[in-house]
Amino acid sequence: MAKLIISRGAQVVQEVDLGAGRTTIGRHPHNDIVLDHLAVSGRHAALTLNGGAAVLEDLDSSNGTLLNQRRVAQAALADHDRIGIATFALEYVAGQPVPTVLAGSIEVLNGASAGRRMAMTKPLTTLGSPGVLVVMISRHADGYFVAQVQGEADAQLNGEPIGRTPRLLHDGDLLELTGTRMRFAAIFR
Repeated sequence: MAKLIISRGAQVVQEVDLGAGRTTIGRHPHNDIVLDHLAVSGRHAALTLNGGAAVLEDLDSSNGTLLNQRRVAQAALADHDRIGIATFALEYVAGQPVPTVLAGSIEVLNGASAGRRMAMTKPLTTLGSPGVLVVMISRHADGYFVAQVQGEADAQLNGEPIGRTPRLLHDGDLLELTGTRMRFAAIFR
């Protein structure tokens, strides 16, 4: 994930994770990033992330915006570029793209249903026997999460109890419910 590391002098004062879209920077509190200094304009600059590209734009600030010590109106950013706004230095860190899970499935590994594969296309999937042992797998934008929701016996994830707190599933994770073993598979973008 991309971020800005904001320093003043030699001291880091803030780190801000950047999401897709536009992030505004300025002295007024309505900005996404507030830099409290009189030399910072109310609406000073904006940074826009779109896909893997990052663009810095000066918003007609009084004292200008610097990129690697050169005044710019608009410029593309590269990893570890330094933005200067008044007494603040903002280092742009591009980060590594995080793969998005497009789809997940469960394959049964033993028993009468061995080889059966279930696509997990719904927001919630439950596995197990009601009244005995039930786990719930929920689909979110950042992946699939599993939690035990019913039963006294422990469902297992990679040989450890799953527990009641949702845990992120990874490609190849092994689940075991009352003797039935299953493997989670994920397709990434």
